[in-house]
Order: sequence, then structure tokens, then C-alpha cells
Amino acid sequence: MKALTSNTTLQHFGLDQVLLLNDYQTNAFQKELNYLISYDVDRLLAGFRETNGLQPKAAKYPGWEDTEIRGHTMGHYLTAVSQAYAQTKDKDLLTRIEYLVAELFECQHDTGYLSAFPETLFDNVENRKPAWVPWYTMHKIIAGLISVYQATGLQQAYDVVHRLGDWTADRALSWSDELQATVLAVEYGGMNDCLYDLYKLTGNNRHLEAAHKFDEVSLFDALREGRDVLKGKHANTMIPKFIGALNRYLTLGESERSYLEAAVNFWDTVVYHHSYITGGNSECEHFGEPDLLDSKRSDVTCETCNSYNMLKLSKELFKLTQDSKYADFYEKTYINAILSSQNPDTGMTMYFQPMATGYFKIYSSPFEHFWCCTGTGMESFTKLNDSIYFHTDNKLYINQFFSSKLDWQEQQVTITQTTSLPQTDLVQFNIETNTPKPLAFHIRIPNWSDGAIEVSVNGEAVTPVIEKQYAVLERTWMDGDTIAIRIPMKVTYSRLPDAPYSIGLQYGPIVLSAALGTEDMVESRTGVIVNVATRRMAVKDYIVPQGMNSEEWLQRFDEHVSRKGEELAFVLKNTDEDHHLVFTPHYQQHQERYGIYWSLLDEGSAELLQHVKQAEQERRLREATIDAVQVGNDQYELEHQVQGELTHGGTWEGLNGRMVEAGGWFSYQMKVQPGAALAATFNRMHTNRSFDIFVDGELLAAEQFPQEWKRMFYERIFELPEALTTGKDSVTVKFVPNEKINGIYGVLRVIRHSDTV
Repeated sequence: MKALTSNTTLQHFGLDQVLLLNDYQTNAFQKELNYLISYDVDRLLAGFRETNGLQPKAAKYPGWEDTEIRGHTMGHYLTAVSQAYAQTKDKDLLTRIEYLVAELFECQHDTGYLSAFPETLFDNVENRKPAWVPWYTMHKIIAGLISVYQATGLQQAYDVVHRLGDWTADRALSWSDELQATVLAVEYGGMNDCLYDLYKLTGNNRHLEAAHKFDEVSLFDALREGRDVLKGKHANTMIPKFIGALNRYLTLGESERSYLEAAVNFWDTVVYHHSYITGGNSECEHFGEPDLLDSKRSDVTCETCNSYNMLKLSKELFKLTQDSKYADFYEKTYINAILSSQNPDTGMTMYFQPMATGYFKIYSSPFEHFWCCTGTGMESFTKLNDSIYFHTDNKLYINQFFSSKLDWQEQQVTITQTTSLPQTDLVQFNIETNTPKPLAFHIRIPNWSDGAIEVSVNGEAVTPVIEKQYAVLERTWMDGDTIAIRIPMKVTYSRLPDAPYSIGLQYGPIVLSAALGTEDMVESRTGVIVNVATRRMAVKDYIVPQGMNSEEWLQRFDEHVSRKGEELAFVLKNTDEDHHLVFTPHYQQHQERYGIYWSLLDEGSAELLQHVKQAEQERRLREATIDAVQVGNDQYELEHQVQGELTHGGTWEGLNGRMVEAGGWFSYQMKVQPGAALAATFNRMHTNRSFDIFVDGELLAAEQFPQEWKRMFYERIFELPEALTTGKDSVTVKFVPNEKINGIYGVLRVIRHSDTV
């Protein structure tokens, strides 16, 4: 494999060295800071105190903090307040951090165990009983304590996390290979990543060995070999694994080069084959087939946690390689997925970011939901000044174009960046130094630049050296020197690989969306109290070029889009939507339905007719669905009170599902109405076996599988007799295999009647 790293590894600047001056970002940080300060930390601590037999000082928060995943918010909160303190050095924040650490010290068990839920959840994972991702939560707690120690130097934080690492090692190092595989089949976040970080602090080899126990070597080997095995896998389970793989290389060096190669190939696979124009990825939290993105656009695309984690991976890969592709992706995702995820009025953040046209943004509430993306949102918006600049020796890499002030303490130089990009195309830098400084500025030439950039120093045009998509300006700089750069921009379009006439627009680095009004903006729920947008009325999500076909329209695209005066607003020409759609920065779109992607359909074409027909079929299925559970997806199953023995979730043939061994069973609680039916998906590879399906203890059906083996799934619809639903709002649906292991897949639905879909 070609060289992956440069001879130089860059360093990032401390959060206290970069001050953001952009109004939008400073507001975003302040809103997040206000939110963090508004927490009653005793409510976050309640579960930790209960678990160690201590009287809570306040009631637990509701939502996810009153479920099996409770405590994950504490981990995110510790990291977020540590990052906020690193920037502000606010004494009240430090007092808050010290109190939290002292309380957690008191809550820690003699064994070193520390959590807001009992240790029995870890036993459930090992015994293949349903449990909501306890190792995922443990990752957040360990990472949060490490963040505290790094930001404050609190010895008590070090002591607590050291002992928690010991508990983790005691448990993980006792696993057999078979038991390790069982544990790693359940989402465990970045346990390898945080344990490598812990080892770098403690030097304790048991912490290192425990980190290795969370390295999924067969998965890493597949990606290192260039095999895309991501189909059907939970996206935010995958990304932290590879952050951990990269951290193994960063911790141990060239002897672990294969882990670096795995991380590089994983990044390429996700970015080039599984990501949308915003940088986001996944549908219903899962990766699909590579390059099949248009068919997966929905109301539950692009989980925000995924974008947060992809930025962490991108940052470290850039520091190793100085490859501008990582900086380009970072900028794209930072603006269009992260900044886009916060309501600037309330500071609340998003879970899913719909890529299907006609939906709208849904934000968490301050103290009701406590989603995973609420937690990563806390972290993202307390480090908005991260990854703008990097350095090594006398070299400065300028990656992002935001008004900001850099205190380059190592060189005793201050650099102020001023820009209103993309409102204008100008970026300026002012250098302050007490003595002349020989420095090399490496200024990124972004992949969206519409032609050559213009550079001037102290008002005089210069021709920089171009190295790896960076304009290099190396000279002895004096106090008061200035650099000015013009980066030309225009509106461009991006096609989706599986639908070349489904396009999204962007201007410079900014993804554009068209507002579609506020009609019927009713929220629904999925998973464990995850709010999602609805689209119950017809939404026209396509554009018909006038007087030409779609390809002809695209070939002359520059002629068919125009800017409205000085506004960052654009309209189309020669389409049936010229006077309706106005495209503006998507990250500023917070109050209306929107469309990022639009299908170009030729007048009178079969595609146009099929598009209308498919939209109608999808509408009928949505309207017919009474209840649905994503089988094998932890939080969605828990919302439906999953129970079982000898059962486990996973992915088979790219479809998530739940398997159960002979002698075992699993069940869900499902909503019903009179005249309902149960729709379940089975696998024809399970030949010569049967599945008994019970409803409230009564046998509904015995599904006998075909004898002919085929590599395919099939759906069966079972009418629910009136006697099983009369007077009931919900029923328990139980699946019991006969003699051999069996399973169901995809989405288990209760629908109004089979002939309605």
C-alpha cells in the first residue's frame, strides 16, 4: 500500500488558543454553555448514587436518563464542561466539575465499577439477554473522566478513571474468544479508543490489554483489504471502532500499521460510498449498500452522532497525512451537518437530519429526551473552535475559513482571520508579532474553489507555492503584515450515485436547501422517545426542466441558476419551479419543511409516472402502519419492551434482524386496532424449520419455511383474529423456534389490513 502518512505529524491547538469571532458560532457556543449551566447535576448523579446504595440528592432526569442507558449523558456532560472550561477558564465551571468528580468518587464501588445502572446489564450482554448497550455508556463515562483530567489536572478524576479502567480490565481480560465475540456483537461505542487514551495516561499494561479486547480485528482486516462489509451495520457502532483502530496506531506506532490502513480505507468507504452532500451518512442509523443513497433517503437519515464521530476520525487522519481531502470533508460536515443541527434560538440539537424532501428539523428539549445526539451535541458545540488551525515547528496550516483569533503561543504570534465567506469571497489575515518571525503559512485551497485563488501580501499580488492543495507563503513576517485571499465560488450540483438525476446544490462550502412552508408540521416518535418529522401530505419533490431534458439542463447548469441580489439566495430557470423554490444555506434553515435533494424528471417520462406511483405506495404504507419495530435495533426494540432468552440481534445479508436459538424465544409489545394484521420478514435460507408466533399467549400461526434454499428475504402477513384485538390497545407478539435457530428481519409491522398496502 502507498505511503499513508507524511514525515510530519501536525499538532492541534488548545481550545484556549483559538477565539471565534463569527456571530453565528459565538451564539452557538453561548447557547450550549447556557444549557450546560442550567443542568441540575444532582439529577445526573442520581443513578450513580442509587447503584452504589447511596441516597440520591435529586430525582433522575426522565427520557433516556431513566432507562438502561442512563449515565451516558453524564459522560458527554463531563467532556462538554471540560471543553467549555478549557476555553473560558470560568471558575464556576471548575467548581461544578470538582463537585461532579467528588460525587463520582463517592459513588465508585470498591471493585472500581462506576455507572448509573447495575452491573447486571453487563451480565445480560455476556449471557445473550436483551440489554441496551452498557459498554457504549461506559465508553462515555471513561472518556468524560479523561477529558476532565486533561482539562483540569484534577488528581481525583485520574484516580476514579484509573480504577474504572482496572474494573474494565478485570472483566474484559477474563473473556474467552467466544465470549468476546458475544460482547462485541452489542454496540460498545469507542471502548477501544478510550482505553488507549487511558493507557497513554496511566501506562498500565492491563488497560492496554483491555483496549485490545475491544478491537474487532476481523472487521478491521476486511476494510484494510478494501472490502466494503458495512451494509446493514449500525453506523454509529462502526465509526467509533475505527477511531479506536486509529488510536491503536497512534498509541503503539508503526508495529500497528494495519490499523491505520483499516481506518484510512474505512474513511474512504464511508465518505465516497455512503455519505450525502452534507457529509452525513446512514438511514435508520444503518449503512446500506455502497452507492445506494437515493433509495435510502428518508425522515431518519444522517444520525448526527455519526457526523460528530466522522469529524473526530477526519481530524486525526489529517494530522497524520496533511491530506486536504480530510480538511475538505471536515469543513463540509462541520457546516452542513454539525452547525446545521443546532437551533440558534434555543441551542437544542437534532437526532436525525432528513435527506428526503419535505421533512423538517426536529430538536431535543432541554430536559426530556437526553438522546445520544444531545450528548454529542454538547461536545460539538463546546469545541466549535477546534480544527481551524494546526501547526508543527514554524508551519501553520489554515484549514477552515471562519473569523477567529489564533494565539500561536509556541511562536509568540497572534493571527486574526476576518471573513464573511460565503457572503463574499474574501479572507484576510493580520499578523501580530513583537519580533520578525520566519513562518510558513499553508492555506487550504478548498475543493469547491471555482478556479485559481488570488493571493496578496500587504496589498501586493503574490504567486504562492502550491503543495498538496495548500497555498504556501513562507517568509519572515513582520508585525502588521496582512494576507488577503480571494476564493471564487459558484453554485454547483452533486448527483447521487444511484440516481444521476437526483441532485443537491451548494454554494462554495454551503449546502443549499429550499424552504417548503410550515403546513402540518406535526412530530411523531420512533425508537425510545426519539422525535421525528412527519410528512402526511403530498410534497412535490421533483423538478421538471422546461423545453429540454434533464441532461441538457444540467449541461448548461450555470445558465439555469441565479443569485437574488446580494442575498445568499438562489433561484432556478427553465423549470416548472422557477417561481416557487428559493435555495438558501441549509444550516440556517430551522423553521420550515425543506428539500436538499431534488429529482430531475423529463416531461411525460416513464420515470415521472413511476415516481408518482412509488410516492403513492409509500404514502399508503405509512398510513396503514399502526406500529412498527426495527428488529435487532436496541433502542427501537426496547421501546417495544423486547424480552427473550437465547436471543441476539445482528445483521445478516445486509438486513438487521433478531435470531433465537432452539429452546429460546423473544417477544415485543405492539399496538393494535380491530382489523389489524402482522407483517413479518423471514429469510428463505432458513430451510426445513418452523416458527411459532403467539399473540398474548395464543398461537397465531406456525410459519413453515420453504424447503428450497434461496438467498432472499420474504414477507408474510398474518391477519389478527378479532378475538385477539378486541378491547386491546396492544398485544405481546412472541416468536418461538422449533428445533433449529431462526429469526425475523427488517421491520416488524402491525398494519390496518393486508389489502391496504
